[in-house]
Amino acid sequence: MAKNAVWQDDYWLMLMQIYLHRPVGVKPLYSREMVELSMELHIAPQQLNARMQQIARLDTPRLRRFWEQYSENPRKLSRAVRLLREMKGFGAANEFYDGVEVQETFERDFRPIDEDARFTPAMLILILDLYFRLTPSTMVVQTPEVTELARLLHLKADDVVEVLDVYKVCDPYLGRIELSFSPLLMPCQQIWQRFNGDEGKLLCQTAEEMTAYFR
Repeated sequence: MAKNAVWQDDYWLMLMQIYLHRPVGVKPLYSREMVELSMELHIAPQQLNARMQQIARLDTPRLRRFWEQYSENPRKLSRAVRLLREMKGFGAANEFYDGVEVQETFERDFRPIDEDARFTPAMLILILDLYFRLTPSTMVVQTPEVTELARLLHLKADDVVEVLDVYKVCDPYLGRIELSFSPLLMPCQQIWQRFNGDEGKLLCQTAEEMTAYFR
């Protein structure tokens, strides 16, 4: 029977290695290295963040032993993590999670969308957050907030404006139809619906957290 991916004690070493990267401490939820480890282990960033906070508190005797063994010896920790990755799946990475139910929700957020490889759902989320911070007349390449977000996402300002224009179609208060055949319409509608009805609170929080991934 398929089951959810579960935590293994060896994962503490991989997480501790990130914790010890400067500046030492709990890393942002969606920092790039946390997301990459989440995707590698098929464990959501929220779960890794909770585990990293346990490292900060040294909650268990096992964590205290790991800390005593590795915190002052990063090379030893690096070797242990490298060996762990080499052994994982014993050279058959595709078989490592055979029979395990892998939840892909958070992983899809950081993978290019099928309709346009320039964008990921995470990018569309940040652009939607910007959409609600602007007025239609300021959704142009000359607007500083547009150019700033484009720089953060490693996109052209025109790319950001293109998505903003598609969100105008999604916006029931505007009811634009001129871009209704854009390939970006469906992924943008999915993001719009995902954050619809919370008065922007979840969108604002998620966008702020995901910003760490692109820094």
